[in-house]
Amino acid sequence: MGLSSAQCRAARALLAWSQDDLSSASKVAKATIANFEAGKRAPYERTLQDVKHALEGAGVVFIPENGGGAGVRLAKRADASIDTNETETETVQYEEYLKNDAPPGAGG
Repeated sequence: MGLSSAQCRAARALLAWSQDDLSSASKVAKATIANFEAGKRAPYERTLQDVKHALEGAGVVFIPENGGGAGVRLAKRADASIDTNETETETVQYEEYLKNDAPPGAGG
């Protein structure tokens, strides 16, 4: 899968990286990245691979065109965990999920 300029911009945004950050991580000139993201220039395939590998190394996952459009997301961190208490059974409903809940007895 290739790398589009929109995916590059979105990946940087997910990481909160500047073009300078991406340039340092990929060893690609900032001007090359800026021109690519602005649609002014199509870099060599090897250059795009360097950029893509730097973004992937930072945790970006590239989503191929699958009918919904190509995209990017952050990989689930290996050190991320969910705190569970397996000795007690408790249902927790957070406030943000209550806003559009159906009234009691509505089957929702």
